[in-house]
Amino acid sequence: MCGIYGTTITYSENQVKDKLKRTAFRGPDKMGWQSYTKNDNTITFGHNRLSIIDLDPRSDQPFTYYEHIHIVFNGEVYNFRKLKGTLIEKGYTFRTSSDTEVLCAAYLEYGEQCVNHFNGMFAFVIYDEKKQVLFGARDRLGQKPFYYYHNGTDFEFSSQLSSIQLYNDNLSISKKAIGYYLTWGHIPDPYSILNEVQKLKAGHTFTYTISNGKLSTNCYWDIDYKGKTTYNGSYDEAKETLDGLLHSAVSMRLFADVPVGVFLSGGIDSSAVAAVATKSSNAKIKTFSVKFNDAEYDESQYAQAVATHLETDHNVIHCDYNEGLNLIENFSHYYDEPFADSSAIPSMLLAKHTKEQVTVALSGDGGDESFLGYSRYNWARTKSKLYDIPYPIRKATSNVLKHVPNYKLKIVAEGLKAKNRNLAYLSVMTGINLSYVNDAKQFRDIDDKFYLDHSHKNLLERISDFDLKTYLNYDINTKVDRATMAYSLEARSPLMDYNIVEFARSLPTEYKLQGNNQKRILKDVLYKYAPKEFFDRPKAGFAIPFATWFREDLKDYVLSELDDESLKNIPNINIENVKFMIQQHMDGSWNRYPLIWKLIVLKQWLNIQGKGLTIK
Repeated sequence: MCGIYGTTITYSENQVKDKLKRTAFRGPDKMGWQSYTKNDNTITFGHNRLSIIDLDPRSDQPFTYYEHIHIVFNGEVYNFRKLKGTLIEKGYTFRTSSDTEVLCAAYLEYGEQCVNHFNGMFAFVIYDEKKQVLFGARDRLGQKPFYYYHNGTDFEFSSQLSSIQLYNDNLSISKKAIGYYLTWGHIPDPYSILNEVQKLKAGHTFTYTISNGKLSTNCYWDIDYKGKTTYNGSYDEAKETLDGLLHSAVSMRLFADVPVGVFLSGGIDSSAVAAVATKSSNAKIKTFSVKFNDAEYDESQYAQAVATHLETDHNVIHCDYNEGLNLIENFSHYYDEPFADSSAIPSMLLAKHTKEQVTVALSGDGGDESFLGYSRYNWARTKSKLYDIPYPIRKATSNVLKHVPNYKLKIVAEGLKAKNRNLAYLSVMTGINLSYVNDAKQFRDIDDKFYLDHSHKNLLERISDFDLKTYLNYDINTKVDRATMAYSLEARSPLMDYNIVEFARSLPTEYKLQGNNQKRILKDVLYKYAPKEFFDRPKAGFAIPFATWFREDLKDYVLSELDDESLKNIPNINIENVKFMIQQHMDGSWNRYPLIWKLIVLKQWLNIQGKGLTIK
């Protein structure tokens, strides 16, 4: 786990060092850079290392293999030891015990198809000095970030946007990206907040030809959204298969030359990971959870019960108001782009204090998307039947309900106006009332919407696919990467092992959701290791009491940050509607904290990272 950087643009050595220092928190153990010149072309690679496997300096990066292969690599290839054995049989030799060297050898053996041999989370770039190309890739599910600037000739890349932005005078803020952010709460791939910088999409490779500056990208992995692969075994057989896949995924991710722990919320996903980790390790597993002072948000007792049963070394991290406020004020430094998932704050607190004891932490991320765990999937199973009612009748009903004082009925009224189930689901994901966004309709229409719009699968499976390609990638993975890397902690997610993801997508829907029983098969695997009654409660999110904070302790902060003058400087918003919604929050008639947080984060970014840049 590290930060990578590279460029064909000529910068001074001090400028390159400054670019690396900007994201040094991603890898504080060693900062390295190297320039390679051939045929009057110079490539500069930089790397901030967080040492996880083979702590010896011999594995520092930029790393050179067989003299002409140079690499910078962020992430982990979990199956590298098995792959290394295969490559040794083919005649390759190794001088380190790192996965970096194995990745290089795999590239020499398999070429651009090497990515199909990797099980991991990664973003890497290889400079092939003989072929005079840069070849790179991003992992299947987008766990590791990859930003790049390409103007038709020059090429610059980094793990985070700020390194590219530094000393690059050819950048501007994207008004379109701000529209996407205001709608979704994040900026979907391939866009970034800057017009001239893009993100490499998950499951894609790229090739940059140095001689002519040409860049091409290619999709090497995608989910089976057409449903061609179906599991034909019994439920009990599927359960045993999933148990085996989970053990394999967890075991691979426990391997490290530094201390490893597990994030444990007490929910299904993290408890399953923790349970299997205790069975897969000879050492006592350290687990970590957050405790909130506000009882409404505190579920630490559930994590404690699971930890006690599994006999882990459990650590409870108290979420302190003042510490949380400090993170809000420094939020944009680590997230680089506007990002509105407020659970990033408790995620950062969890990472900060977990790093005091371990350098790697396993998480339960990815379980909801694969095994139909979100409450909105129950909406799709039940309430979506409303869309069988002819649209004119629903529209008329909506016009009546919108005049009812109850705000929940007003939400129903807005939802009924959607013309079909797919558009209704987009409204669920973006927020039904987007009256504060000018031209919101165009920003709901993102590139990956076709995973929802086709007819190859039932609605539940389509929204599960859509969430995996969008919400998991753009929101969850961004949140976890930045929150953990802010404190030089590596997060690993066994439930995002592509073998588990592909297996889950092959299962009949009723194996995952039967009646009201969500994540059915994952629960039944977990119940082999922990009592069922531990989890007999409604699903909870990872939230922080912003609604109360913004109305009480932080009220003056909110009103000063979002005064009339500030709102005028935010593009794509309807100022009068925004002011009305803020007032609704302050008088307690409606919970508008997601909008308030979204605007505060955007304003902070525009004032700091976006200062001096043109919006267009």
